[in-house]
Amino acid sequence: MIENLKFNEKGLIPAIVQDADTGEVLMLGYMNEEALRRTLSSGEVWFYSRSRQKLWHKGETSGIRIKVRSVWKDCDSDTILVKAHPTGPVCHTGNKTCFFEQLTKQDVEADHQGEA
Repeated sequence: MIENLKFNEKGLIPAIVQDADTGEVLMLGYMNEEALRRTLSSGEVWFYSRSRQKLWHKGETSGIRIKVRSVWKDCDSDTILVKAHPTGPVCHTGNKTCFFEQLTKQDVEADHQGEA
């Protein structure tokens, strides 16, 4: 089934991590085929770090692991959803989720005022 996934031209696929209990979206990372295989076999989330150009076991420096409950592919086979149980805050900033800064209409308007 992994062979049927649509990895991009760099061999990566977006992977959304969601709290299995609350449904809250925790983070977005990218997986290559090896990261996905390790995620499925180990029961903990692995990514491919685009900045470091290597596999990355989530929590290898922070100690905060993401325990996999289930892994899903979307209808187009080009995105992965990992339902999981984090052992602590997922974001490197210490926040529970990486999505903690809301953008609003005022942000867009402020950007356009700077262009005038």
